[in-house]
Amino acid sequence: MAGELGLGRGRTTDTAGALAQDPRRPAGAVGAAGPRLTAPAAPAAPSSATPPDDLAAIAALVPAGSRVLDLGCGHGELMAWLRDHKGCTGYGIEIDDAKLLACAARGVPVIQLNLEEGLALFADHSFDVVLQLQTLQHLRNTERMLQETARVGRSGVVSFPNFAHWPNRLAVLRGRMPVTRALPYQWYDTPNIRVGTFTDFEVLARRNGLAIVDAFGLHEGRSVRQWPNLLASVAVFHITQGGNGA
Repeated sequence: MAGELGLGRGRTTDTAGALAQDPRRPAGAVGAAGPRLTAPAAPAAPSSATPPDDLAAIAALVPAGSRVLDLGCGHGELMAWLRDHKGCTGYGIEIDDAKLLACAARGVPVIQLNLEEGLALFADHSFDVVLQLQTLQHLRNTERMLQETARVGRSGVVSFPNFAHWPNRLAVLRGRMPVTRALPYQWYDTPNIRVGTFTDFEVLARRNGLAIVDAFGLHEGRSVRQWPNLLASVAVFHITQGGNGA
């Protein structure tokens, strides 16, 4: 679902000022030259009764009524579903022009921003949940963005392709880079600049003082809780800053 992340400075699209009208907006979110939200082009059609693609398990981690920030929100499907079915509010972050327009068509407020620049426009704990889904593997500043996810949100949900999934291990044993549904590119044209495993993230999270509230894998839409480092193509972590983690 995550959009491709450009490395140039992200520009923003002006709107009718929806962000400025939100009394709970994070400090610094609006200024003379600050980011603006894309305005919905028309009333949005209701989203489907089930979450898009294989995101049902992730949507279940977002409490009803939460204020949500979706980093690399793509076409806005998940944000629209959370709005329509769980009463959530918030914003998406995206850099791709076409995906910004798709979000606007769904009525999803979205800020055009390059994630490599961080989230300095948002104050600490501006959101109940920050979603960082399928974006970390695209970023040069991976550890910094993980820290920012934990700073801006009271909790964060992170997902990424699990390079330790058994078909990937088998491909490497054969001397080839894996090409799978979760890693669909050849080595020479992939947008992914990082590879990591379920176990690698556990180490990184704890090194940064993050508590792991829940952790599981996904494969073809199903949750994988037994041996996820081996049997899951996608790793999912629910994190908070310190506190009582698993």
